[in-house]
Amino acid sequence: MEYSAQQPYVQPRERISTARLLGQVMFLVAVAIGFLALGTFLGRDLSVGTARICSFVGLGMLLVASFAPGRLFRVGPFAVIWLYALALMIGLGLGPVIEYFATTDPQVVTQAAGMAALITVGMGAAGFAWDRDLSGWMRPLSYLVLGAVVISFVMLLFGGGGNPIISGVIGVLSAALILVDFNFLRKHGTEEHAVMLATGIFVSIVNIFISLLNILGGR
Repeated sequence: MEYSAQQPYVQPRERISTARLLGQVMFLVAVAIGFLALGTFLGRDLSVGTARICSFVGLGMLLVASFAPGRLFRVGPFAVIWLYALALMIGLGLGPVIEYFATTDPQVVTQAAGMAALITVGMGAAGFAWDRDLSGWMRPLSYLVLGAVVISFVMLLFGGGGNPIISGVIGVLSAALILVDFNFLRKHGTEEHAVMLATGIFVSIVNIFISLLNILGGR
């Protein structure tokens, strides 16, 4: 199950150096990935039904963070805690899937993780280097990813499994979102955007990883 993050704008208040903001965002992403890994470890023996419930909860928390009015879920300490809790729930939902691949074909997990890391670094660097302002693509790409995720999830509920074409589309769109996020960080980012950007980048990384698992695992 892939995820989508709609990234609403937060009115900037304080500009800080790009290097400092990048450090804050990537620290949040790194800790979120740590909680994701913890969740996959703790959830490795969960039943498929329980794991899907955790995925539902994680998706619901993401939607709340993306669409809830106000700043509570996007700015400040509570937003950071919400991000980490969201990452933990997504990890619990992925636990049985990662355990299955780790047992039957561990090379797929390693390859998917490595490729996801390379794509993230490449698209992040491209976003920083891109001179044109790409912030206008944030919402359209987020909606496209959300639509593809809904289709993928409906297919999963009705026994369609992970469709490699849809997984590929979600992976490509999520990679594009990483490019846009890093471009936005360099051109418009303020300290108040840190959690929002970290959430978007983290979710895109998870989507790319899951997409690669679906594609490589079904080859």
